[in-house]
Amino acid sequence: MATKMSKSEKVISALKGGAELTAKQITARYGVSNVSAMISSLRMQGYPIYLNNRTSEFEGEKTVYRKYRLGTATRAVIAAGYKALAGGNSATV
Repeated sequence: MATKMSKSEKVISALKGGAELTAKQITARYGVSNVSAMISSLRMQGYPIYLNNRTSEFEGEKTVYRKYRLGTATRAVIAAGYKALAGGNSATV
């Protein structure tokens, strides 16, 4: 008997697989009603999730939309996180 994955686990699994997802896609596919809260929670768990602007052009009309993706945190970001955990000032990184 397989264990049931939570909505967060499904989203992070998709992002780990290379998917780039809009908030609408996350809501439609995984039933997440508050996408920004779920993404914030995943970020607090240590997942480097980025929100990037994308531009699409169709018949001369440009549309800008935003997609979440899983990336790789820079050394500066990781160092700032460790400083924050240690109670240091991360603004000097």
